[in-house]
Amino acid sequence: MPISPEETAAARAALGVDPQRLPRHVAIIMDGNGRWARTRGLPRPAGHVEGAKVVRQIVRESARIGLEALTLYSFSTENWYRPAEEVLALMRLYAEYLRRERQTVLENNLRFRHLGVRQGLPAEVLAELDATLAAARGNTGMWLNLALNYSGRVEMTLAVHEIARRAVAGEIELKDIDERTVSGALDTAGLPDPDLLIRTAGEMRISNFLLWQISYAEMVVTEVLWPDFDQQQYHKALRDFAGRHRRFGRVPE
Repeated sequence: MPISPEETAAARAALGVDPQRLPRHVAIIMDGNGRWARTRGLPRPAGHVEGAKVVRQIVRESARIGLEALTLYSFSTENWYRPAEEVLALMRLYAEYLRRERQTVLENNLRFRHLGVRQGLPAEVLAELDATLAAARGNTGMWLNLALNYSGRVEMTLAVHEIARRAVAGEIELKDIDERTVSGALDTAGLPDPDLLIRTAGEMRISNFLLWQISYAEMVVTEVLWPDFDQQQYHKALRDFAGRHRRFGRVPE
C-alpha cells in the first residue's frame, strides 16, 4: 500500500535530523559489485545480483523518508567495454529487476523515469522499461530515475542538439537561451537538481554522471561496497548531509 504521511513522519524521526535539512533529490553511484564478488571468490555477475537486492531497500527507504527524487546510476555507456559475459548478465538482470520490481513501483506510488539513451539496449530491457513507465504513469510519489545506458556528456550533447533545433525552427530566440533552457532539455527536466551525491566503494570521481545537475551537490564517498550499503549506511550519509552548511558560492554568514 502507498506510504502514509504517518510512516514518513516516523521514518524522518528515526533519522533524528530536521526534515528541512534533508535532501530533496539523492543521486547514487552504485559501485563495488565486482569487487564484492571477487573478494568472495565469486564471478562478477554474482555481485550485481547481490547489489540489486540493496536497490530495493534504498528505494523503499527513500520513499518512506519522503524524498522527491532518487536517481540510481546503474549502467554507463562506457560499461559496454566490460567483458561480454558480464554485460549480458547485467542486461538480463536489468530486465528481471524491472519485471520483478514493477509491483514495488505501484505499491509505493513511485513515478519512474529512464535517464540515458535507448539505442543499444536489448529488446527485452526496452520492453520492461516501457512496461514500467506505463505502469507508473498515474503515480504521484517519489521519482525513481534509473540511469541506464547513460552518459552525462551524451545527455548534454543531445540537449544542445535539441536547443539548436528549436532555434533553427524559430521556436526560441538565441537571446532567450539560459540555464533553464538547458535544464529543460536534459533527461531530468522538471526535477530538482540532486542535493546529495553518494558514491560507494571509495572511488573519488563522478564518472560522467549528471555533469550539469550536480554542480552544487554535496558529496558523500564511502568505502563500503554497494552490496554492503544498508539502511544504516544510508542514514549516515543523510545525517552527514543534514549537518553541512551549503553556501552555493556565497560568503558564510
